[in-house]
Amino acid sequence: MRRKPAWAGLRPSWLVFTAGTVRFKLYRRCRRLLDVMAALVGLTVSIPIVIAASVAITLDSKGKVFYRQERVGLNGSVFHIIKFRSMRVDAETAGPIWAGKSDPRITRVGGFIRKTRIDELPQFLNILRGEMSLIGPRPERPFFVEQLEQQIDHYSQRHLVKPGLTGWAQVCYRYGASRDDALQKLQYDLYYIKNQSLTLDVIIVLETIKTILFGRGAR
Repeated sequence: MRRKPAWAGLRPSWLVFTAGTVRFKLYRRCRRLLDVMAALVGLTVSIPIVIAASVAITLDSKGKVFYRQERVGLNGSVFHIIKFRSMRVDAETAGPIWAGKSDPRITRVGGFIRKTRIDELPQFLNILRGEMSLIGPRPERPFFVEQLEQQIDHYSQRHLVKPGLTGWAQVCYRYGASRDDALQKLQYDLYYIKNQSLTLDVIIVLETIKTILFGRGAR
């Protein structure tokens, strides 16, 4: 018989009670300020990269440079994430599917901007809008969220916080492309939600920089 994860019997209150403390409220206010500052700096510094990526995408394949895609955010609300297009325009004519290793739908330039995380840069706009945070669980598409909530206990609890550009699960686990991957990453997401702090956020940012420099986990 397959054993359930150690956290399978947890109650939502295990995650929620922390939110009522004065310390946590102060932390959330500081986080929003840091999110806005990071987004403004990120957009300003990345202007040359954004221009170069836009030109490369245009020359490499047909289609728009940017694309908007529905994702599930805080408290299950749906928003449109902004990314550089890294796949062919006909990538999902048969419907949504997980991105696989050496995915044939990814363009030549798309492979590079995914590996270097350049495709994520436009999401600084989502952070400015307040739809995302710099750090948090990765926002997933409604199509997959509906499936995963039926298959994995407490999956919806990851929506107790804003989704992030990077996060504990992203730096601790490889790219998720299956139900089993989603199950493993959920454990990291729940750990982060319970243990949010500026110290943990700094660790995640430093690990993210290492991930970008060494190209780990991209697909």
